[in-house]
Amino acid sequence: MLNGCLVDSHFLFQHNSIHQFRQAHSSKTSILAAQSPNQSNMLRTLKQAALWAVVLMAGLTVQAQKKDLGNDQYFKSNFKGITQALPTVNRWIDDSHLLLRRDGKNYVIDCKTGTETEATEADMKVEPKPDKTTAYLKAGDVYAKFGGTEMQLTSDKSKKANPTVSPDGNYVAYTKDNDLYSYNLAAKKETRLTSDGSETILNGYASWVYMEEILGRQTQYRAFWWSPDSKHIAFFHSDESQVPVFTITDAPGLHGVVEKERYPKVGDPNPEVKVGVVKPDGGNVVWADFNPKDDQYFGLPYWMPDGSSLLVQWMNRLQDNLIIYEVSTTNGSKREFYNEKQKTWVDLDDGGDRIHFMENNTGFILFSDATGWKHMYFYDMKGKLVNAITSGKFTVTDLTYVDEKKGIVYFMARSLENTARNDFYRVNINGKNMERLTMGEYNNNINLSPGGSYFVTTYSNASTPPRMTLISSKRKIVKELGDSKGPEFDNYNIAKTELVRVKSDDGLYDLPMKVTWPLNMDKTKKYPVLISIYGGPNAGTVMDTWSLGGNQQWYAKEGLIQVSMDHRASGHFGKEGVNYMYHNLGYWEMKDYSTMVKWLIANGNADPAKICITGFSYGGYMSCYALTYGSDVFTHGMAGGSVTDWTLYDSHYTERYMGTQANNAEGYKNSSAVTHADKYKGVLQIVHGMIDDNVHMQNSILLISKLQDLKKDFEFMPYSGGRHGWGGNKGIHFQNLKTKFIYKYLLEKDAPKELIR
Repeated sequence: MLNGCLVDSHFLFQHNSIHQFRQAHSSKTSILAAQSPNQSNMLRTLKQAALWAVVLMAGLTVQAQKKDLGNDQYFKSNFKGITQALPTVNRWIDDSHLLLRRDGKNYVIDCKTGTETEATEADMKVEPKPDKTTAYLKAGDVYAKFGGTEMQLTSDKSKKANPTVSPDGNYVAYTKDNDLYSYNLAAKKETRLTSDGSETILNGYASWVYMEEILGRQTQYRAFWWSPDSKHIAFFHSDESQVPVFTITDAPGLHGVVEKERYPKVGDPNPEVKVGVVKPDGGNVVWADFNPKDDQYFGLPYWMPDGSSLLVQWMNRLQDNLIIYEVSTTNGSKREFYNEKQKTWVDLDDGGDRIHFMENNTGFILFSDATGWKHMYFYDMKGKLVNAITSGKFTVTDLTYVDEKKGIVYFMARSLENTARNDFYRVNINGKNMERLTMGEYNNNINLSPGGSYFVTTYSNASTPPRMTLISSKRKIVKELGDSKGPEFDNYNIAKTELVRVKSDDGLYDLPMKVTWPLNMDKTKKYPVLISIYGGPNAGTVMDTWSLGGNQQWYAKEGLIQVSMDHRASGHFGKEGVNYMYHNLGYWEMKDYSTMVKWLIANGNADPAKICITGFSYGGYMSCYALTYGSDVFTHGMAGGSVTDWTLYDSHYTERYMGTQANNAEGYKNSSAVTHADKYKGVLQIVHGMIDDNVHMQNSILLISKLQDLKKDFEFMPYSGGRHGWGGNKGIHFQNLKTKFIYKYLLEKDAPKELIR
């Protein structure tokens, strides 16, 4: 970082060369002092002229030695020689022996000594694990495989989903036509566990809003969970009959294509959900003691390690109160296990990472950001807080390993020194003796040994290509494993990328911005800017990491300033920063983005007439909002799959941040790009998938309609068959569309044929 200004690399070379030259020849200054003033001045002038000539020639020589990248680098991203592959960690053989692959050969590294030997057959051999039963869908039916034998479990025309094997391998659970089933493999018997499944009654199968916003897309709509002892299955029973239907249409066929999805928008009725527990061989369902008519949400449940009870995450519709209840599997009764309230909202986890149970059954570690920063807390098995494990103004991002014998917790966190970096730490489970294990000013990815004695870190920053190092947990470097900087790296002209920090208007935050500057910048010229963002809450994209790509370098050669930005609510500044978004989507994002753009104009040779922003989904929203609400700063935009008015998006996501229209009508109005369409004065490209079932194309059409009414010009491209993203030839068409936009409006010339596929 250059502290708010750009410095030409040639100038830096000259300055440093002069400094070194003067140091080397400091003894000659006394000769000058002995001359007459005129003689001294004349000699000084001559010597300075000669010096500048030497330095200039040296600078030109150095620059002449540099090679320009070629088409192989630009269009195929072939940087062989400039960069080189790092070794690959195959696996840890044990806590102190690492199996590594380098240049087509395998090596074993003894972490205690740092010695490296070529791997033997014995080293490579992995002890075979007992055959695990697997289950899968094939030709529309459920199959299982165990002991190498495939077994067909179903043979009917019903819609089946998510076959899941029990922990003991004796059962397979799945859904058929929205009812929950299990199959006893030993008895070769299928058991129907529920019987009221229909188009609107879903057993073990998630509704759209639960899949998308609560359980997560990775579940593929699965809403049932085996107990650790295989004795019970917990599941959600969802009644969608009151959820409004949204109709999606597309062009193919004589009469078009129509899809209908029960999709609750802001203020709409949500699915009524019950939590049930049933035995895999059937019997009565035990229903948890909740009223399904209450306006509520249920998050991902957790089984107690012994399977004796179920922990159910409950949340009110306003989403400012999370209560975890312990539910009995025998009668459904519940007791409060954990209770968290916040002035804004509480996030439901969709990855099963809120709670980590100790294997020795002494308690569990729970994540919470109630203090304004995400930290770890140690609880006993009854749900009583023992102590905070971490605290302070930093964010824990991952629990890596718990050494229960030594009482040590290893974790990743956004660096205390730089929020755009991930560092590796350890701390005693009692919260004492926290220590950073990674070193230097780098972003780190960690591979920890099974017992926590050693780790491999792959690290880089914006100016340093990735390196790989083996380090002990005592912070001793055992062995340098690899450097991706190739032998030809210093021989090529590569555009500079750096992490820049810009002070927010209110002086509270150092906003991060990653910039790739044009190659061979001319300080007398102004350059167009392309800003790529996402922008959603706690979803920042700016990290201090190395990046080298063909497109990036091509556009740098073409004279484009390429930027990614993060605002105060992007996650860099904890939940404390994210809370700014409460009841106010759009405002602070745009305020901080505008501040960073103004810095680029004042300090980075940015052309104020060519400030382009682009993004998809939430990034599409930000692009639309920038060209309307923020049009005094942003002049061009490319928006894909955009929310344009938050009343049109789903209930759970939107109300978390915006509340209801009843309690935040002004917030909804101000956050809408449609509201500010009259301010539009640039060039906006709008694209949308016609059957987008996440962000409905209705969003783009509403903004388009308003712009038409206002007699505003814009560009629009719908993609038939496109959902929330699309591939194939339409994906190529989309990329070409964006490339042509950049060349037409920012670079003001035809796009080269090499870039158009």
